Amino acid sequence: MSPRRVLLHIGLPKTGTTYLQQVVWGNRDRLESDGVLVPGFGHREHLWAALDLQERPRLAKRHAKAPGSWDRLVAQASRQPKDVLLTHEFFCGATEEQAGRAIAAFPDSEVHVVVTARDAASVVSAGWQESVKNGGTVDLAGVLDGRSAGGPEFSMRTWDLAGVLERWTADVPSDRVHVLVMPGSGQPHDLHWRHFAEVLGVDPDAYELPTEAVNPALGIVQIELLRQVNGHLPSYSAHDRGVWIRGYLAEGLLAAQPRERGGLPAEHLARFAELDRTATDLITHRGFHVLGELSALAPGEAATAGGRAPGTVSERELVESAARLVADIVADVRASTGDVPPRFRGNP
Repeated sequence: MSPRRVLLHIGLPKTGTTYLQQVVWGNRDRLESDGVLVPGFGHREHLWAALDLQERPRLAKRHAKAPGSWDRLVAQASRQPKDVLLTHEFFCGATEEQAGRAIAAFPDSEVHVVVTARDAASVVSAGWQESVKNGGTVDLAGVLDGRSAGGPEFSMRTWDLAGVLERWTADVPSDRVHVLVMPGSGQPHDLHWRHFAEVLGVDPDAYELPTEAVNPALGIVQIELLRQVNGHLPSYSAHDRGVWIRGYLAEGLLAAQPRERGGLPAEHLARFAELDRTATDLITHRGFHVLGELSALAPGEAATAGGRAPGTVSERELVESAARLVADIVADVRASTGDVPPRFRGNP
């Protein structure tokens, strides 16, 4: 027995993946009743599986059960005849050999590769911000010069649409490669899900969708402040980074401050326009199945127009943001501990 179809949703990061995964995990039982199995105990196991497939070192430090997670998902998927969905944006960091191994793990199934896409400038700008929200300290200039902002998942390797497609589609027929272009402003808020549902073969209207925005962006001042704060924090586990840096500092406090959208330095526009052209040419030449407007993968003026580059943030702006942050933290400490902070209790 083997699945009829295996759909590998591999990213890219910052292309609406969190939204789609919220729909998937929030409607997991409905998907299974509609013939699509999402194996594993939850989103985290798919993250582990993506890293396990890539034979990432120190995987056991994330969790004792993280090693072997790829093989566990494959085994569960292979024991039943339903379609199967595996989804995590970290999959796109795989080498061509690792991607080929993932596809070969389902020899009797029809394997499809699903790639969510966005113009390169927007992906890189948002991806760098995501690296900072996860504890990164590399500035945007360093990322653009080729430095990793926190592992392969936060680097140009995973933000280059053409490169990801080339690594993952060498052994996949063109009609089984689905490129879902992230909808732009002014388009229906659920369009991305509708395109995803079309690939899955389910009725999009039968599923409950998130009502609140997920993974909020920070303003350019706040992200630069957080990057500097990260340099003074101790080394945290992946769990603690998610709870305290991403969850508490970034999305809990800094996201609530007045925000001004960030952008990329204008001198990099030509570079990102070339990345977009290369990806569009590859998609067109190979005849991949496209959902959405391929023209949206165009030179990324949208990522720079009206958005400030990080280098323009002033010290005065950083001090103002830091003062707001400290005030909010003090209020939280007082609310959670009473009138006397723990370190002062017992002192005369």
